[in-house]
Amino acid sequence: CPVRRPRHRRRAEDAVQDTFLRWQAADIDRIEVPEAWLTKVLTNLCLNELTSARARRETYVGQWLPEPLLAGDPMLGPADTAEQRESVSFAVLALMERLSPNERVVYVLREAFGYPHRRIAEILDITEASAQQILHRAKKHIAAGRTRTEIDEAAARRIVEEFLTAATSGRTEPLVQLLTADAIAIGDGGGKVPARAKAFEGAVAVATFMRSLFTPNQAARRLIGGTAEIHVSSANGLPALVVLVDGRVIGVICLEFTPDGIAAFRSQVNPDKLERATRQWAATDHGIPLLTIPQHM
Repeated sequence: CPVRRPRHRRRAEDAVQDTFLRWQAADIDRIEVPEAWLTKVLTNLCLNELTSARARRETYVGQWLPEPLLAGDPMLGPADTAEQRESVSFAVLALMERLSPNERVVYVLREAFGYPHRRIAEILDITEASAQQILHRAKKHIAAGRTRTEIDEAAARRIVEEFLTAATSGRTEPLVQLLTADAIAIGDGGGKVPARAKAFEGAVAVATFMRSLFTPNQAARRLIGGTAEIHVSSANGLPALVVLVDGRVIGVICLEFTPDGIAAFRSQVNPDKLERATRQWAATDHGIPLLTIPQHM
């Protein structure tokens, strides 16, 4: 059977295909600058998609989180390109989703592709001054929520291992000691996998949830559908736990650290957003899992 493409990739490819079809149907001899014409058509198609995507998210089941990009994913760029890696961090991706369609388009055209404001204004049929104002608003929104932190990989792995030890101890107190007082836990199941509609808030609530998550009952094991293997890795620049069953990534839990402890857990369990992670994981060697949870005990 054909390989199933992730939904966002299908939409991107459809936009490119639609642009090509419009190019074929156009009077090419009357187009003075093909690149500008193609860019404008594709940008407008993406604007339409962003508008409809926003409408879809308004009816999204439960919490929404970006697709995780695991360590080694080409989208993260080389290890020494901090700006590229930060641009696909959970924090920045979440902030990008809150931009209006116009803000997002202007931001990407200017920051990612280096288009001058004059070109952006022509593409969007707005004034150059408007393009500059839109970019200013977009950058302000992103800067307001951006918290850039440098993560020591060895220290991050140690804290993740300490968390996993505490989470599997069956006791809440060791977990509470690792968390900040205002810690939160957010899960994105997309309506495909059970996930709480509201975030868990506060150290005790988060610790209680995490304890139950890593010491699951028989019903949870049946839901997982096999022996779960848990590895320590990173996703979108954050330390992460990657959960696999039969070689398929079924969950990625990102941990956000502060000097006071673990401040947030972001769990992506929506299978539609884990297809890329599964392919990326299969392409590299990760050694033995840190923890294995048998289906039957």
